[in-house]
Amino acid sequence: MSSLFPNWTLKTGGEVAPDERLPTGQTVAMGVQHVVAMFGSTALAPILMGFDPNTAIFFSGIGTLIFFLLTGGRLPSYLGSSFAFIGVVIAATGYAGSGPNANIGVALGGIIACGLLYFAIGLVVQVAGTGWIERLMPPIVTGTVVAAIGLNLAPVAVKMLGATPVETTIGLLTALAVGLIAVRSRGVAGRLPILLGALCGYGLYWIAANGLGWAKPIDFSGVGQAAWIGLPKFSAPVFDGTAMLLIAPVAVILVAENLGHVKGLAAMTGRNFDPLMGRAFMADGIATMVSGAGGGTGVTTYAENMGVMAVTRIYSTLVFVVAALVALLLGFSPKFGALILTLPVPVIGGLALVVFGLIAATGGRIWVQSKVDFSRPRNLITAGVALTAGAGDLTLSIAGFKMGGIGTATFGAIVLYHLLRERAAPAASA
Repeated sequence: MSSLFPNWTLKTGGEVAPDERLPTGQTVAMGVQHVVAMFGSTALAPILMGFDPNTAIFFSGIGTLIFFLLTGGRLPSYLGSSFAFIGVVIAATGYAGSGPNANIGVALGGIIACGLLYFAIGLVVQVAGTGWIERLMPPIVTGTVVAAIGLNLAPVAVKMLGATPVETTIGLLTALAVGLIAVRSRGVAGRLPILLGALCGYGLYWIAANGLGWAKPIDFSGVGQAAWIGLPKFSAPVFDGTAMLLIAPVAVILVAENLGHVKGLAAMTGRNFDPLMGRAFMADGIATMVSGAGGGTGVTTYAENMGVMAVTRIYSTLVFVVAALVALLLGFSPKFGALILTLPVPVIGGLALVVFGLIAATGGRIWVQSKVDFSRPRNLITAGVALTAGAGDLTLSIAGFKMGGIGTATFGAIVLYHLLRERAAPAASA
């Protein structure tokens, strides 16, 4: 690489490469669109863990800028809240499912530990390449791990749908709205099913609760009292050994996830991003540590924003600088954060039902795209045992350390796959 950053050349039409740029006005417009695309999931993940969503959005902007700098502005990506942390954070903190997480500090210490491990893996990849990761975690393993995350989180979504028939109905209608928007909408709307589905569910709940009195009304008093401009709600980490050991292994999941994202970007742009893989992992690791140090969630490259790029064919990395700056501005508005927190729990449950289901289904998609052969007992047993461990939240206690269902499924899939080696076929006799 001849210089720290590319010399972005102006492009006014057609496909825009990572090292090209749009006119300023279009760059700003595209940056805002990427914020809208990431917003639904980046706000939902912290809510499910009891974190402040506004703080998470703020740190998503910080993380995206860190990623831009460390990859030299050559890899187009937005870093948003990772759903891979939800299960282990809930397990580590004992979070009840609504309101602020009283043990957020313990979770933040674990997120920092995860970021450090992730950074270390990136350092090794930068030196040794990605071949060892692909051998350690082939598609049967990565697909199983991703599917196990979704299945492990399923009880969380079901619990949040509500205890009354009205709440459950609104939650299910929210999930249906997300599906209809994703399937039937075209253009930009089709890329924003979580955000638009949340608005539909919010409207339905407001009519049923505030209008008809069928459920607990939405309380807007916090929105009125919040300032328009102010600092995000920062929180300090607490370094608890058990929580750190529980949350840190999520780094393995993030590696598998981001490896797929970078490969996907390479296919879309026709560029070879393998030399940047180590730097991408290290950047994501640092961004996760920075986020955890201030009260944000762990972060990861976002498939939602990859979808926007696939539709628009605009891959300019400068667009993500604009998106990051817009996220930072939103993070400095407590009123905006208070409005997010008025989202009713049943509506969140409906969104979670879809998102967690999509995570589980993505595991199957990895298997299909990689043509995993399930006629081989090795693959069948690896997937079957790990999925059951994840769905049943199998918790193992080793020397005082408790490993929850996601960790058990992750390491179980890796260990089983490499233990269950098939015998080599005997050589044919002459």
